[in-house]
Amino acid sequence: MTDDLHLALQHTHGPLTVAAVSGAIDFHTAPHLRTGALELIEQGHHQLVLDLTGVTFCDSSGLSALIGIWHAAQGAGGSLALAAVPDRLMRLLTLTGLHTVMSILPATDALAARPQGA
Repeated sequence: MTDDLHLALQHTHGPLTVAAVSGAIDFHTAPHLRTGALELIEQGHHQLVLDLTGVTFCDSSGLSALIGIWHAAQGAGGSLALAAVPDRLMRLLTLTGLHTVMSILPATDALAARPQGA
């Protein structure tokens, strides 16, 4: 894929952090997403919400990165929620059953809709 991946902090309120993800999440970019999100969790942002509005593509490497981020958040006593999941990615989450373990938020206003366990 040629789309670069960007992870940008949108909002922070205590342990709740909303970060926007844009571009393609693939073999080349998934490590960047994982590293950036894990850094946020290590900095104490244990309630992480990823706004996926700008995601143009996600392959199995991207799903693996999301699972790793979810595990890290759980290990820190927090949670991972995905907001504004694009249709193609939502189908992948549903096919793999990940939609049953990760909180899915319909809107990007994640500060008003705290993830489960927040």
